[in-house]
Amino acid sequence: MHGAVQGVGFRPFTYRLATELGLRGWVLNSAQGVFIEVEGERAALDRFLLRLEGEKPPRAIIQSLEPSFLDPAGYDKFEVRYSQDAGAKTAFIMPDIATCPACLSEILDPHNRRFQYPFTTCTDCGPRFSIIEALPYDRPNTSMKRFTMCPECSREYADPDDRRFHSQPNACPACGPQLALWSAAGEVLACRHEALLKAAEAVKAGQVLALKGLGGFQLLVDARNESAVRVLRERKQREEKPFALMFPSLNAVAGICEVSPFEERLLRAPEAPIVLLRRREHPADGFRPAMSVAPWNPNLGVMLPYTPVHHLLLRELGFPVVATSGNLSDEPLCIDEREALERLHGIADGFLVHDRPIVRHVDDSVVRVVLDRELVLRRARGYAPLPVPLPCEADGAADSETPGAADRNVRAPGGNEAQAATLALGAHLKNAVALVIGRQVFISQHIGDLETRQAYAAFCRTAADLQRLYEAKPGLVVCDQHPEYLSTKYAAELGAPVLAVQHHYAHVAACMAENELAGPVLGIAWDGTGLGTDNTIWGGEFLVVDEHSYERVAHLRQFSLPGGEAAIKEPRRTALGLLYAVFGAPAFLRHDLLPVRNFTDSELAVLRQMLEKGVQSPVTSSAGRLFDGVASLVGLRQRVRFEGQAAMELECAVEAGRTEAYPFALKDGSPMVVDWEPMLERVLRDVAQGATIGAISALFHNGLVEAMVQVAQKLGQPKIVLSGGCFQNRYLTERAVARLREAGFRPYWHQRVPPNDGGIALGQIAAAMRARRPQARPEEVLAK
Repeated sequence: MHGAVQGVGFRPFTYRLATELGLRGWVLNSAQGVFIEVEGERAALDRFLLRLEGEKPPRAIIQSLEPSFLDPAGYDKFEVRYSQDAGAKTAFIMPDIATCPACLSEILDPHNRRFQYPFTTCTDCGPRFSIIEALPYDRPNTSMKRFTMCPECSREYADPDDRRFHSQPNACPACGPQLALWSAAGEVLACRHEALLKAAEAVKAGQVLALKGLGGFQLLVDARNESAVRVLRERKQREEKPFALMFPSLNAVAGICEVSPFEERLLRAPEAPIVLLRRREHPADGFRPAMSVAPWNPNLGVMLPYTPVHHLLLRELGFPVVATSGNLSDEPLCIDEREALERLHGIADGFLVHDRPIVRHVDDSVVRVVLDRELVLRRARGYAPLPVPLPCEADGAADSETPGAADRNVRAPGGNEAQAATLALGAHLKNAVALVIGRQVFISQHIGDLETRQAYAAFCRTAADLQRLYEAKPGLVVCDQHPEYLSTKYAAELGAPVLAVQHHYAHVAACMAENELAGPVLGIAWDGTGLGTDNTIWGGEFLVVDEHSYERVAHLRQFSLPGGEAAIKEPRRTALGLLYAVFGAPAFLRHDLLPVRNFTDSELAVLRQMLEKGVQSPVTSSAGRLFDGVASLVGLRQRVRFEGQAAMELECAVEAGRTEAYPFALKDGSPMVVDWEPMLERVLRDVAQGATIGAISALFHNGLVEAMVQVAQKLGQPKIVLSGGCFQNRYLTERAVARLREAGFRPYWHQRVPPNDGGIALGQIAAAMRARRPQARPEEVLAK
């Protein structure tokens, strides 16, 4: 049996079901999945198979169930056997799971032996991916191996009728991990529950607390305390990017934010992600966050407590806290307390730590609701590393050795030798890596932007970790086409054949894989940047993808970015590039325009020369940069403090209810060009006439959608795939889907794989599977 069936109470469930039906035999975990052998009357066996799928534990996912009927072996009972680690590793590793209601009830019950114990867990909840060291998922293969269970915990672990039967992280106050509160210098200030109480006092006093959580450290401050939030921003070097909030209860969230039934379900879900919610116009005073939590943003990133320590701490505090990654900006999470003392020195005033080792960093996941479906924006805790199935094997991947049902010892031929696999290394921003084994693409947790030495080191560790867990050796490495991406350079160091995949093709292929689509489709891949086959910067692409490759059939009109990378941080530069493309040199004399006024005369002279001579002014078709340019023209944002800020604020400004759209011109050619000049002229006119930013933003978004429909109608391809970072934009995505449906098309978009570069690794594998060219050189590009 294959699927997410390890670490979710599947073996205890199987034991109870088989015993109830009077069947005999055994169940065990192996490196390939769960194996069950039962014998009894045929009618009972048929009922067993039906109920196995229909009554499985809530977190279990059965992807394949392959029964075979054998001669009776003469078993006298049903038992849970010791796990086997022989053979190729193909079993699913479960993500970390939020505290279940039963465990929460125990830690709040003064008469329970786990009262106030912050590491309470069972087969339905608790750490999985963050503590596993090897497959199969058993206690000796986790960081819990250092904790010997006491007699009572051992009894629970061995009792098939107990909720903690074979619960690998099982522990209690007598035998399990413990909390301690350290000073900024590492001095132990308190232990056990007293440590949590003193940590709560520190947060109430406005101090910054570093909490060793499930997958790494978090930094906590009182979200209502403007001074404390500002101090955290200054120390963490995070100027304006919104902070996530953790609330003590759903009622507290509802006092601040609008919460739909689907958003409520996500907040309460076992994945327990950060959910983007709309702020209320009149929030409850008692929980009102400080302005510095999310400056100029009508949305808040909100989550509920998801571990026992969070539940206990938030109940003690009674108010929301900022709960942000325990790191400096652009660095990976700290996972070790000694490392945290060094790296968070000068940021945290105190450290609430514990002695259960974290094997790998796992960030909080981020989702938003789009079209009444979840859209994962950052895929980490609760989601990673669950795989995405492919319709057939990726090229270069080998069949895993699956033991025959008749092999009652469940041994795989070949022992534990490394199996061939395809490794995808993702992109440069929002990086995640992926490994395909057979038909399963195992996607790593979110790694982040490879902008620092520490981030690149985390990327290297994660790529190696995924291979080690599955004892896989890459037969093919897939990377981005951009030769300067660190992930691309790393590919050349692995000693395996390398295939480079164009960035936007990978975006479309990722969405196709998630939606189980075969070509042909029309893919609309819109984002900030990605190297194109013509060595310009793409980002406003229309690609027809078939069963082998892709063809660029249309794109947004190109323009130049004065200063290149500098323009990404300064939308005013992007706006100048747009103006120059339309008006030429006279654009620099338009001091009535906000981006022109935002430069000195000497700066304008330099920028003009750059554009006229084509020096440090790369050409782009980027939709993301078009968003930036419009944000500058309307006076919304001339400089950004974090990636995507201008586009995010332009989305937030949309005036609801507008149906008008700015015009875009579609020019025939190969490829066709979607010309934004008519839109630009209308924006300038409306700005001059005093139109509101909200109205301009709505017409701009609507115009982009109408351009999508125009291209789709021209090409006549019924399946439309939406991917790329621009489709994190809820308004853009929802309007595009609605208009495409109205026009008779079938649109598809992402759900559990991010539309941003966090989904690129999946797309790289899907593209490589189409190409079947394992000997390709790094500079080769998959294209017609």
